[in-house]
Amino acid sequence: SLGRPEADWTRRLAIGVLGNSLSEAGHREEALTVVEAELSMNRRVGASEREMLATQSNLASSYGELGRLEEALEMYRDVYFRTLKLLGEEHKDTLLEANNYAHCLLSLRRFDQARPLLLKTLAVAQRALDNGYETTLRLSWHYARALYENTSATLDELREGVTTLEETTQTARRVLGGAHPLL
Repeated sequence: SLGRPEADWTRRLAIGVLGNSLSEAGHREEALTVVEAELSMNRRVGASEREMLATQSNLASSYGELGRLEEALEMYRDVYFRTLKLLGEEHKDTLLEANNYAHCLLSLRRFDQARPLLLKTLAVAQRALDNGYETTLRLSWHYARALYENTSATLDELREGVTTLEETTQTARRVLGGAHPLL
């Protein structure tokens, strides 16, 4: 992409691939720098709202991978609510961003905030996607975690968490196959 204008789609795509590749290779600080540059470039070239949201979600992920969970949470929350407003509650991108936001809440052990978000979003995902869709499975696993990892959970909540985990794992094995990386 050397010599290409900033707004050129191949240059923008290459920067996104570079950031993702650095992250996958464990070069988290370098990936963060690339994603920050990508966001800045997207602002300069007038990228669409959806492109901006996707880049901000990647930035939140980079923060999370570096243990900067409060910054990640703030960004995930913002991305989720803006995606919800832009695309509606049943859109797969909205459900994915709800999953990212909830995952960060769980990482911060904020079970009381994660649980209602997951309960509401899981119901929407089951209706709009289906039980075997990867995002629905992830939401279900996170909901189970919000129950069984919470040290203040009641016995009934712990049972519900275990039951949800078992049912979700069975569904995932049936739909995705036992060799799928999620299992």
